[in-house]
Amino acid sequence: MNERRKLTPRNTPIQKRALERRDKILEVTAVLLEEIGQDDLTTILVAKRAEVSVGTLYHYFPNKYAILYALAERWLGEMDIALQEMEAEAIEQLSLRKFVERNIDRMLLVYNNQRGLLPLVQAMFGVPELKAMDIQHDELIITALARMFARLEIAERSSELTRLGRAYMEINHALLLVVVHQSKSDGLKTLNDLKYLSVSLVERAKSQF
Repeated sequence: MNERRKLTPRNTPIQKRALERRDKILEVTAVLLEEIGQDDLTTILVAKRAEVSVGTLYHYFPNKYAILYALAERWLGEMDIALQEMEAEAIEQLSLRKFVERNIDRMLLVYNNQRGLLPLVQAMFGVPELKAMDIQHDELIITALARMFARLEIAERSSELTRLGRAYMEINHALLLVVVHQSKSDGLKTLNDLKYLSVSLVERAKSQF
């Protein structure tokens, strides 16, 4: 198998120290992504910044794509938690506007908490080794949204719920990436624009239901 395609970490660290070292490698990689981007990222740079040998780094991750894969997994894990929290709420009692506002504000926290997010997302979309994570990202959000939209009686047919989920996801994903990289004042304006667009989408869909 091509070395570049070995994405599964060689060893799952069990001891606390090993877990902390693994987390440090991920944090360092996220910072480096912000500074130099995915193309110039190397395991040598990561090891140097994490203050470990390259051999030690390879004990956890066989190559840089495995590190990026783990970063993407962690980001999706946080997103999954946020979506589960939303689904656990009594969203049926919320107006569509209130639902959209709560949903977007909660997801914004996930986007803000991930350093190096834009180059990570670009890698998920453009690097073959990470494509599975990009697909998993879309499926995770769309299926959760479809379930919530059904509870809000925005649509009934599964195909329509999925279509609306994808439209909502694409709009939110694109603009949340913009929001987190804008100045505070511009980001707030874009966030309000996003909420307006998202409310318009679900209200129009419900009016046609």
